[in-house]
Amino acid sequence: MTPTESTLRLGAAELGLQLSDAQIAQLLGYLDLIQKWNKVYNLTAVRDPGEMLSHHLLDSLAVIQPLAREAGNQPIRLLDVGAGAGLPGVVIAIARPDIAVDCVDTVAKKAAFVQQVAGSLQLPNLRGRHARVETLTEPYQVITSRAFASLADFVTLSDAALAPGGCWLAMKGKRPDAEIAALPASVEVFHVEPLAVPGLHAERCIVWMRRRGETAGGPANT
Repeated sequence: MTPTESTLRLGAAELGLQLSDAQIAQLLGYLDLIQKWNKVYNLTAVRDPGEMLSHHLLDSLAVIQPLAREAGNQPIRLLDVGAGAGLPGVVIAIARPDIAVDCVDTVAKKAAFVQQVAGSLQLPNLRGRHARVETLTEPYQVITSRAFASLADFVTLSDAALAPGGCWLAMKGKRPDAEIAALPASVEVFHVEPLAVPGLHAERCIVWMRRRGETAGGPANT
């Protein structure tokens, strides 16, 4: 077992995840693909493999348990906005093969990279989409972002794609109180969840949001 694989397995266990050998292999294969494509395309500013493991893979794996809690275990569709190299979308697709994940990015080479990952790692539930998020209208139960934009821009641009009763999952560093205060009145934050990412010595959190007046599964009764 390589040091990278050992660190990944330990980190996943620390996050309460039980990943199969095949899933571990897919995550390591994904890491290799990022490193290879990064030599030609600027997919990520992080170049060190060890930092990629903590800053990208384990950081994205930290949302799997919270996602299971909020979305349940039923099959859902998830949209990852401004996905870049596919974070956290690709990691979610690997860890949760029952979730259909679309990674959308305005940069064609980044969408193409996600498509390459889906083919190379045999992930039928993963798709890269080259589009502007505001043009998407098909319903997704969960919409995610990681370092994409302000919370207000994120929810405004992706609102047409959010299914009734769906939720937004925004990955952030420190609790973004100023961004939360700037959200439109039609959106409410129902949970700000601190994350402890193994090997990452920085504040991380999830800002969970939904349309005001809706609960999971559909509009609230009034």
